[in-house]
Amino acid sequence: MYILTIMMWDGIDQRKFPRAKHKCRINIRRGEKDELVETFTENIGAGGVCVVVDRAFEIFDNVKLELHIADGSEPINCNGTIVWVVRRHPVRGENIMEFDTGIEFADISEGDRSRVSRLVDSLLK
Repeated sequence: MYILTIMMWDGIDQRKFPRAKHKCRINIRRGEKDELVETFTENIGAGGVCVVVDRAFEIFDNVKLELHIADGSEPINCNGTIVWVVRRHPVRGENIMEFDTGIEFADISEGDRSRVSRLVDSLLK
């Protein structure tokens, strides 16, 4: 397992798609047992999302996503790939393990990618 342990990632954003800080409900399923992780996005773009979860995913894990972007349409269902994981440092006195996790969309429909793009465009204006 590869986990970066740093306080905060402030690297230059070289993504293909712009991201906007936005909270959307997202359900992540992984593994043969269909383990469910329910959380919210930290940021979102047409290429993927960043989420904070209480467990470390493996880099390149394949996951199933159900993303609720609250645009009046059905949730977006697609697959995703874990592309990075960064362990957060716990707040002093708390024994909580959290991981910032980057998920790239895989086989998302063009219609759903357009929905996300419209959301991001509206947030960045």
